[in-house]
Amino acid sequence: MRIGSRDPNKLAEYAKTSGVKAGTFEEVAAFGDVIVLSVKGKRAIEAASMISKQIAGKVVIDTNNPIADGPPVGGSIVPFFTGPNDSLLERLQAAEPKARFVKAWSCVGAHLMIDPKLEGGRPTMFIAGDDDAAKKDVAAILDGVGWETEDIGKAAGARAIEPLCQLWCAPGFLRNDWAHALKVIRPAKK
Repeated sequence: MRIGSRDPNKLAEYAKTSGVKAGTFEEVAAFGDVIVLSVKGKRAIEAASMISKQIAGKVVIDTNNPIADGPPVGGSIVPFFTGPNDSLLERLQAAEPKARFVKAWSCVGAHLMIDPKLEGGRPTMFIAGDDDAAKKDVAAILDGVGWETEDIGKAAGARAIEPLCQLWCAPGFLRNDWAHALKVIRPAKK
């Protein structure tokens, strides 16, 4: 496992304490078989373009949300720079068509991404992307780190997933409650 930054020196302390080797975006993208792209949403396309050559043909997990600059609307809803008929995932896939993007981990905080221990069992992570094999790879990763997966379909499905970030953030802004995740609940099998 590796972690990247434009300035790997910013990650020196983390690398030292975690044992995870730091490098530039390009070095890390060249190293990995599966890339997790996790940057400020308005910088996601720029970051992907910096590693365009290295991510061609690879699975890229898009954790980003299209959060616009500005305070939460009504004190609880983060504003987006995309609209209801658009998503950041779709923009990323259009900008880097050779990469195999899958939206995941965008509706939960970083502290719960790996091995979430929550009352009520394994939470649900919603995924979307145009490459079915890439989604299977991501679902296997999610399963391995404590999530059940709900496939929402092609990249356009991210139009429904990305707003879940707004839903997830609302209790945090209203009550400083950031220790939760979403779950699909179905009727018991008979």
